Amino acid sequence: MEKSLNYEQAFKELADIAREIEQESISIDVLAQKVKRASELITFCQVKLRSTETEVNKIISQMEKGNL
Repeated sequence: MEKSLNYEQAFKELADIAREIEQESISIDVLAQKVKRASELITFCQVKLRSTETEVNKIISQMEKGNL
């Protein structure tokens, strides 16, 4: 996965791939490549979301401790 890729870019690319598959505009010759890329993007997005959730929960926990 590219180091400069961010969540928004990954999500947009994933949406584009999904749209191409739904519209059946992908040739059978590249379908497996697109599905593999989609799988990579899904994994990237899941990791990013989990990381962000953990960070937000940590910040909220610190805020609550500071306010008690």
